[in-house]
Amino acid sequence: MPTFIIEGPQGLRTEAKATMMAEITTALDEAYHIPDVRIFLREHAPANVAQDGRVEAEPVRPVCFVEAPKLPGLDARRVLIEKLNGAIAKAFAGIANTDDILILVNEYPLELAGAGGRLQSENPDILAAIGTAAE
Repeated sequence: MPTFIIEGPQGLRTEAKATMMAEITTALDEAYHIPDVRIFLREHAPANVAQDGRVEAEPVRPVCFVEAPKLPGLDARRVLIEKLNGAIAKAFAGIANTDDILILVNEYPLELAGAGGRLQSENPDILAAIGTAAE
């Protein structure tokens, strides 16, 4: 159920994408213990990105979004952000400004997430996984 969206510049090699997505999946699995991790990569031409009102003024700074249940504490978020940042920085090295990767974590209570036609707050598998993550 955790979803990760990457908005970044074009130019990643196929191998770099595969490695980055595997590392992101591992980081999300370790943080949430919930199956069905989804990653979406949106690649943008530099001419289609403005930063501080300037188009093509500097290498694109990736922006990423974690859409997932609430983690149990600040330390869990800190570890997740460090791992995600590392995977993205490695993949985009030489293509993007990897000194300033923005990762926004949008956390949802399970009663505001649905999959398979039911609320995740009523899914015993998800509840068990979240119980594991909270330990």
